[in-house]
Amino acid sequence: MPYENISATVSDQAMTEIKAALATIQTNLPFLINLTPDERRKRFKMGDKSLAFVRNSVTATQNNPDIVPGNFNIAEFNRDYQLTVALGEVLGLLEQLTEQVDDTLMAVGSESMASSLLVYDYAKAAARHSPGLKSVADQLGERFKALGRRRTKASDTAA
Repeated sequence: MPYENISATVSDQAMTEIKAALATIQTNLPFLINLTPDERRKRFKMGDKSLAFVRNSVTATQNNPDIVPGNFNIAEFNRDYQLTVALGEVLGLLEQLTEQVDDTLMAVGSESMASSLLVYDYAKAAARHSPGLKSVADQLGERFKALGRRRTKASDTAA
């Protein structure tokens, strides 16, 4: 669908249902964990080649159980592989949704910012003739004060 101006709302009911759907996902995946950055760094990463290697290893142990020692749990190894495949599918779906939410948020945020810049321009123009609006224009202008200081410092440095 080509992007056009977004004009939509999320009702309180819809937000409640979205939160419930996310809670349902978490409820159905009670074993999910959080790794520290160091733990993540030390783990094997599963790409397509690694997944194929694991799948082939599972098949090898199922067809030739005598190649592994007796204390190697083939059933648990197979469960880990099956969970890897299932979570990969869930992650793919969530990544697609996340990308759509992120793109939509960026677009509607940009629309909001563009409209806000117009409001700021209108408020500055109106403040010249209506003294009671100067505080409104000043409040809106707070967004740009730090930016102005950075520009001044950059031009001072350049000079």
